[in-house]
Amino acid sequence: MMTALPLVARFPKPDFTSGYQYPDINHGVPAEEVWNWIDIGLMVVMMSVVAWAIHRRRSRAAVFTVSIISVIYFGFIRSGCVCSVGSIQNVALALSPLSDAGNTYHLPLVVLLVFILPLLFTLLFGRVFCAGVCPLGALQEIVNIRNFRISRAVTVALSIIPWIYLAFALLYAATRSQFIICRFDPFIGIFRMGGDWGMIVFGVLLLIMSVFIGRPFCQFLCPYGALLGVLANVSWMKIGVTKKQCINCKLCHNSCPVDAIRPPSDSKVGEDRLQGVKRLLMYAVLLPVLTVGVAWLMASGSNTLSMANRDVYLYNMVMQHEIHPDEEMTAEVEAFYEMGRDIGQLHDQVTEIQHYFHIFAMAAGALIGFVLGMKLINLSLKRTRRTYEIDHATCVACGKCFDYCPQNMKTKKHTNTQPHETD
Repeated sequence: MMTALPLVARFPKPDFTSGYQYPDINHGVPAEEVWNWIDIGLMVVMMSVVAWAIHRRRSRAAVFTVSIISVIYFGFIRSGCVCSVGSIQNVALALSPLSDAGNTYHLPLVVLLVFILPLLFTLLFGRVFCAGVCPLGALQEIVNIRNFRISRAVTVALSIIPWIYLAFALLYAATRSQFIICRFDPFIGIFRMGGDWGMIVFGVLLLIMSVFIGRPFCQFLCPYGALLGVLANVSWMKIGVTKKQCINCKLCHNSCPVDAIRPPSDSKVGEDRLQGVKRLLMYAVLLPVLTVGVAWLMASGSNTLSMANRDVYLYNMVMQHEIHPDEEMTAEVEAFYEMGRDIGQLHDQVTEIQHYFHIFAMAAGALIGFVLGMKLINLSLKRTRRTYEIDHATCVACGKCFDYCPQNMKTKKHTNTQPHETD
């Protein structure tokens, strides 16, 4: 006869009132986030050092040292990813009203600071970011040995390219199409020791040019430099070659790698004043015509420009297949059908994209036309210069002119020969 065993709970209920304290959960800060703030801190320190070297010490050596550090750290160690030039596109994308399947882009604070800080320093001290903190400019500065002078007319004509580049970069970023500044960065392949061979070759050719021409990328391609040039014209502290009176020795003008030091001139020589006034009035009338005309031209071609957008490009391929179903499908079209996507929904997306392309292309064209008009007006302005003066929009604050100025040499010699106080 079997005796009944007492029922025992093999899996007792957990006791939640035993006083057990759960440990605090600490989420570690990702290493990349720490590096991002190190980048911001180092950028501020380096721009501050350059501002001190340019405005207080007039030291080319300090600026060149910052250039070397920038190439090593921001260029090779950080692989060129801390890029104020490319951050223009992130800002444009964040401000874009165009939706992407309901998704919005949130601009990271670090990226916003990378974009804004050089602009603020430029408003205060001139283009100190370009001097040696930007790895793109610093790399060109390091390899520069001598400078062959380019004619003023050619320089002015080529200086329009950065504005055209900027207009298209904003257009394609705002329409969620492409980041063309990053895609066509000529030095990223050099910093990363690999990548698209076409861009690597282009970067190498630019560096070879930089040996004989001061900063060709900065002068004739950089869209961020175009913005900094505008702010440098109204900066709080203007860069000067010397604190003493200019003696018109021409040495600073000859040493400037970007031809940013204008020689003395007499506005009355070579042209009647009335002719100059008439030409200025003609360009002033031409300015709105150019602005509206180029805006209309860009808006007219907005549908063609919109083909750079992946959804517009896909829609055109799908419609081509719908018209010619017997033709072999491309991989993109085949993937579209396999995913069960709706053509009507894609059509609505493309309609919205092309609508904004029309608006943004018009704005980009207006920017290009306005810049063209302003360049013509600036060329027509004739004013008297008694001494050599810096064109602050063009000056990249490299400090090369400091060591060539005899007035600076006198100051340094006088400082070095001053007797030191002893106890």
